[in-house]
Amino acid sequence: MKPDLLRSMQKLHDARRCLMLPHPDGEAASIAEAFAECRAGLDVLPTHLDEDAHPYVDTINEAMDTSGIENPYDRGADTVKAEKLTPEQKYEFSRAVDELASYLNRRFYEID
Repeated sequence: MKPDLLRSMQKLHDARRCLMLPHPDGEAASIAEAFAECRAGLDVLPTHLDEDAHPYVDTINEAMDTSGIENPYDRGADTVKAEKLTPEQKYEFSRAVDELASYLNRRFYEID
Protein backbone atom coordinates (compact mmCIF):
# COMPACT_ATOMS: atom_id res chain seq x y z
CA MET A 1 0.00 0.00 0.00
CA LYS A 2 2.77 2.44 0.84
CA PRO A 3 4.27 2.45 -2.71
CA ASP A 4 0.85 3.27 -4.18
CA LEU A 5 0.29 5.96 -1.60
CA LEU A 6 3.72 7.42 -2.35
CA ARG A 7 3.03 7.43 -6.12
CA SER A 8 -0.37 9.06 -5.63
CA MET A 9 1.13 11.63 -3.29
CA GLN A 10 3.90 12.48 -5.76
CA LYS A 11 1.50 12.86 -8.69
CA LEU A 12 -0.88 15.08 -6.73
CA HIS A 13 2.06 17.23 -5.64
CA ASP A 14 3.05 17.47 -9.32
CA ALA A 15 -0.50 18.49 -10.20
CA ARG A 16 -0.45 21.13 -7.49
CA ARG A 17 2.82 22.48 -8.89
CA CYS A 18 1.27 22.69 -12.38
CA LEU A 19 -1.47 24.89 -10.96
CA MET A 20 0.85 27.18 -9.02
CA LEU A 21 3.11 28.56 -11.72
CA PRO A 22 2.19 30.35 -14.92
CA HIS A 23 2.52 28.01 -17.85
CA PRO A 24 4.28 29.30 -20.97
CA ASP A 25 1.34 28.06 -23.06
CA GLY A 26 -1.32 29.59 -20.81
CA GLU A 27 -3.73 28.66 -18.08
CA ALA A 28 -5.58 25.95 -20.01
CA ALA A 29 -2.30 24.12 -20.69
CA SER A 30 -1.43 24.32 -17.00
CA ILE A 31 -4.79 22.87 -16.00
CA ALA A 32 -4.56 20.16 -18.69
CA GLU A 33 -1.15 19.12 -17.33
CA ALA A 34 -2.61 19.04 -13.83
CA PHE A 35 -5.41 16.79 -15.16
CA ALA A 36 -2.79 14.34 -16.48
CA GLU A 37 -0.92 14.31 -13.18
CA CYS A 38 -4.16 13.81 -11.24
CA ARG A 39 -5.20 10.89 -13.45
CA ALA A 40 -1.83 9.24 -12.87
CA GLY A 41 -2.18 9.77 -9.12
CA LEU A 42 -5.78 8.64 -8.92
CA ASP A 43 -5.04 5.50 -10.95
CA VAL A 44 -2.91 4.14 -8.09
CA LEU A 45 -4.79 5.80 -5.24
CA PRO A 46 -5.37 3.36 -2.39
CA THR A 47 -9.05 2.44 -2.18
CA HIS A 48 -9.30 2.56 1.60
CA LEU A 49 -9.22 6.30 2.16
CA ASP A 50 -10.92 8.16 4.96
CA GLU A 51 -14.29 9.64 4.13
CA ASP A 52 -12.63 13.07 4.35
CA ALA A 53 -10.75 12.42 1.09
CA HIS A 54 -13.72 11.33 -1.04
CA PRO A 55 -15.12 14.82 -1.72
CA TYR A 56 -11.72 15.93 -3.05
CA VAL A 57 -11.46 12.89 -5.32
CA ASP A 58 -15.01 13.51 -6.55
CA THR A 59 -14.32 17.19 -7.27
CA ILE A 60 -11.13 16.33 -9.18
CA ASN A 61 -12.87 13.63 -11.22
CA GLU A 62 -15.75 15.95 -12.02
CA ALA A 63 -13.41 18.71 -13.19
CA MET A 64 -11.48 16.25 -15.39
CA ASP A 65 -14.55 14.63 -16.96
CA THR A 66 -14.33 15.16 -20.71
CA SER A 67 -17.57 13.38 -21.56
CA GLY A 68 -19.31 15.29 -24.32
CA ILE A 69 -16.30 17.52 -24.99
CA GLU A 70 -15.76 18.10 -28.70
CA ASN A 71 -12.20 18.42 -29.89
CA PRO A 72 -12.52 19.50 -33.54
CA TYR A 73 -8.97 20.81 -33.92
CA ASP A 74 -7.34 17.92 -32.07
CA ARG A 75 -6.01 20.20 -29.31
CA GLY A 76 -6.76 17.60 -26.70
CA ALA A 77 -9.95 17.05 -24.75
CA ASP A 78 -8.23 18.08 -21.51
CA THR A 79 -7.23 21.45 -22.96
CA VAL A 80 -10.72 22.07 -24.33
CA LYS A 81 -12.25 21.07 -20.97
CA ALA A 82 -9.81 23.34 -19.11
CA GLU A 83 -10.87 26.27 -21.28
CA LYS A 84 -14.52 25.62 -20.47
CA LEU A 85 -14.10 25.62 -16.69
CA THR A 86 -15.63 28.59 -14.91
CA PRO A 87 -13.49 30.55 -12.46
CA GLU A 88 -15.37 28.83 -9.62
CA GLN A 89 -14.71 25.38 -11.09
CA LYS A 90 -11.02 26.22 -11.50
CA TYR A 91 -10.88 27.33 -7.88
CA GLU A 92 -12.67 24.19 -6.65
CA PHE A 93 -10.40 21.94 -8.73
CA SER A 94 -7.26 23.68 -7.51
CA ARG A 95 -8.44 23.55 -3.92
CA ALA A 96 -9.32 19.84 -4.19
CA VAL A 97 -5.90 19.04 -5.67
CA ASP A 98 -4.20 20.94 -2.86
CA GLU A 99 -6.31 19.33 -0.14
CA LEU A 100 -5.90 15.80 -1.53
CA ALA A 101 -2.14 16.26 -1.92
CA SER A 102 -1.93 17.43 1.69
CA TYR A 103 -4.14 14.56 2.86
CA LEU A 104 -1.96 11.99 1.07
CA ASN A 105 1.16 13.56 2.52
CA ARG A 106 -0.26 13.25 6.04
CA ARG A 107 -1.34 9.65 5.43
CA PHE A 108 2.05 8.68 4.00
CA TYR A 109 3.96 9.95 7.00
CA GLU A 110 1.49 8.48 9.52
CA ILE A 111 1.95 4.93 8.26
CA ASP A 112 4.67 2.85 9.88
